[in-house]
Amino acid sequence: MILYHGSNTGNIKVLKPNQADHDRPYVYMTTMDVVAAFYLCNAVERPYYWFPYGFEGGSAIPVYHELYPNALREVSEGISGYIYKVLAEENQVIPFKNIPCARLATEPVEVTEFLRVENAYALFMEYVKQGKMKVGRFEDKSEKQLDWWYSCCIEYLKEKHMIETPDCSYASFIKSKLPGVWERYIAECNLRRE
Repeated sequence: MILYHGSNTGNIKVLKPNQADHDRPYVYMTTMDVVAAFYLCNAVERPYYWFPYGFEGGSAIPVYHELYPNALREVSEGISGYIYKVLAEENQVIPFKNIPCARLATEPVEVTEFLRVENAYALFMEYVKQGKMKVGRFEDKSEKQLDWWYSCCIEYLKEKHMIETPDCSYASFIKSKLPGVWERYIAECNLRRE
């Protein structure tokens, strides 16, 4: 099977497992080059991630959801990197929960090809033109849709106990870009303490 991996690091010949915010080190790959490209544009520093994308209505086309105005352009304009291509046997990888196109490997995987990306935003606009990707623009979202996404952010803040690490990259990003979400999170934390 052909899999893809997005990285800002060049000249990778072998993808090696790395520790993220999961139980053990993995090589993170996807069956879709578009999704691999999302991972060039992390708006927060590791070990945290900011990739608000999904698949709507059973479609196989990924949708990047803007949760504030011009979010996609802001996180991807001028960002460069590489999309690595690998060939893997089905028994070398395991599916990743909640992301149907994601695959994980616990052993190193050899790179067969790569694409150098000069400007991720330009690549995303090309994917949109080709029908390989959609952008869920902030201004087109209903209050209900935004509330669902913001609730997901709050759940992640709770899961990672970020009230104890308010200066970490994820919490700082939320405070800067979605201050109302941070305020809701703090209010909910304070309610639980009472």
